[in-house]
Amino acid sequence: MSSRVTTKAQSEFIASAFSAVGMPAEDARRVADLMTEADLQGSDGHGMIRLPPYIKRIKAGGINLRPDIRIAEERAATALLDGDNAMGHLVMSRAAEIAAQKARVAGIGWVGARLSNHAGPASLYARMALPHDMIGLYFAVGNANHLPAWGGLEMLLSTNPIAVAVPTLNEPPVVLDMATTVAAYGKVKAKAQRGEMMPEGWMIDRLGKPLLDPKRAEEGFLLPIGGYKGYGLSLIVGLLAGTLNGAAMGRDVIDFNHDAESVTNTGQAVAMIDIAAFGDAKEFKARVDTLVRDLRDSERMPDVERIWLPGEQSHARRSAYGLEGIPLAATLHQLLDALAAELGIAPLAILDR
Repeated sequence: MSSRVTTKAQSEFIASAFSAVGMPAEDARRVADLMTEADLQGSDGHGMIRLPPYIKRIKAGGINLRPDIRIAEERAATALLDGDNAMGHLVMSRAAEIAAQKARVAGIGWVGARLSNHAGPASLYARMALPHDMIGLYFAVGNANHLPAWGGLEMLLSTNPIAVAVPTLNEPPVVLDMATTVAAYGKVKAKAQRGEMMPEGWMIDRLGKPLLDPKRAEEGFLLPIGGYKGYGLSLIVGLLAGTLNGAAMGRDVIDFNHDAESVTNTGQAVAMIDIAAFGDAKEFKARVDTLVRDLRDSERMPDVERIWLPGEQSHARRSAYGLEGIPLAATLHQLLDALAAELGIAPLAILDR
């Protein structure tokens, strides 16, 4: 059975937990807000569920709490950010700021990052372009390899997500956030924690048979979207986000599910395109609105109640969870109570129902 928690209570609890292990207060609040935003939009594999493993990694010395996040290479429209092994949320929110600044001047800004860490759902950073009337893109190398080459058995690639956010005038923004595998591994972990089975098509075992129990995930691997095309897309995203930035890729990727001490050297990239470089931003957004409505109102197949646009369901969750509270699984609630006792902080305040 699940309970609910307000965004304020969740963010304050997360910030308190990070502060208790030595993270500077301003950084703790920033990471807490982004983790809460992940849950607010329904990305429950990347929000509060990640707090215990983050704390474990910090305690093991796997995260630098006093990082010098700096620009290592720079040109007019590009930059390479050295994250100094900081929390990924801090690295990539800084990368997004730099990308917006560069796009305002050059029309496009592309910022790659090395020596970063897991940063939550890809859409968080693509969406940071929207207030600037820009299109945002985000790429990342996953923090553990769960995908072999097409036809292979050795897992040398990850879920390697990509996100794109496109602003609109009156409609919800168009926000695509997808792994290059059928399911992100965070969803597998969330299923395991809730005691649920996976649908067929997410994973297979090493004999090619469907793997449905998320607690047996290590016995197999994720399937790429679109067969060999998803494998190719995972490779390209990894080259752009990892290899190009001097970050981990292939055999160099550290599985942070089993290694809390080693530096992951996670690679990510965020790019922003200033719409004004191509014409009037308001006119562009109005045209996107028209396309959104055309797609939503187009003729549907039998038994299809509604055609959804990418990001619409997350937009609806933001509104609903903002009013009703963010759902919190009972198993996760128990883990957080234990974490609070361990850290000597107040337990998470739950909404009365």
